[in-house]
Amino acid sequence: FFFPEFQVAPETKAVMKWLRSIPFVLSASLHGGELVVTYPYDYSRHPMEEKMFSPTPDEKVFKMLAKAYADAHPVISDRSELRCGGNFVKRGGIINGAEWYSFTGGMADFNYLHTNCFEITVEVGCEKFPLEEELFTIWHENKGALLNYMEMVHRGIKGIVSDKFGNPIKNARISVRGIQHDVTTGN
Repeated sequence: FFFPEFQVAPETKAVMKWLRSIPFVLSASLHGGELVVTYPYDYSRHPMEEKMFSPTPDEKVFKMLAKAYADAHPVISDRSELRCGGNFVKRGGIINGAEWYSFTGGMADFNYLHTNCFEITVEVGCEKFPLEEELFTIWHENKGALLNYMEMVHRGIKGIVSDKFGNPIKNARISVRGIQHDVTTGN
């Protein structure tokens, strides 16, 4: 899903290195231009198909994370279809990224495939490039949802993997029966 033949910007390389060195578990990419929360995969499993549902093995977790954000956002959770993002109302304000539109090289897919970090993408407002005077409103519309999302860090796998002497085990693989996606312990 993340192809090395694409040019990777230096700042993206720095973030990728940072994500591999610190065991982040959640992140969110904030975009503008719509009101919806997307989750991986962003790249369709079939490269010839646009708008093809492409779930990860952790589909249920990603839907839960995306809904935690969407349900706490006052506009995304608004049931009106006559607004920006209204076409996502029947989906609860969330969608699988590749089902919306497929693209390769996204950080959410990279994080899922190469780190322990689960990332969603939040389209925070209707304007791709909002005016300065709109930023205060956008911040207040997203603040509670961001806080709600951050609290999700307490869900899922957490704890310490240690040897028989109580010493932490670095890079231990954690597997969950029925989910073909392992995570590893940090330092």
